[in-house]
Amino acid sequence: MSQAPSRKLIAENRRARYDYFLDDAVEAGLVLTGTEVKSLRNGRANIAESYAAVEGREIVLINADIPPYGQANRFNHEPRRPRKLLLSRRQIDRMIASVQREGRTIVPVKLYFNDKGLAKLEIALAKGKKVHDKRETEAARDWQRDKARLMREKG
Repeated sequence: MSQAPSRKLIAENRRARYDYFLDDAVEAGLVLTGTEVKSLRNGRANIAESYAAVEGREIVLINADIPPYGQANRFNHEPRRPRKLLLSRRQIDRMIASVQREGRTIVPVKLYFNDKGLAKLEIALAKGKKVHDKRETEAARDWQRDKARLMREKG
């Protein structure tokens, strides 16, 4: 009997599924300072406006907001500093190639602590949705909601 990995969700980018078609998701580690980890343990972070960018031969998380830790005084961190993502060389090369060739975007989806207590970021290659795609997604979601309501009322 294997159990599903336990994850303590810190932040989720719910808007990403609305704005993008998400392809293959990858779990990445983050290079963090001590005060950033403590602030994450308090459950405070925002990855809604953030994205991952290619800098040289590495991938960096940009504009993710981890607020300063209250008890850290002068040793605190910069809230929106760029943070390096830890991935294997093969994963990095594949993502860089799809960003450059196919014009994809690397979007953070979830920020969480894994079962070992390490902060992990789920990132996905994304392709932007057009306005009509967003309308289709919304219509499908409304129909699923209405269908579930009708089934509840009937049965």
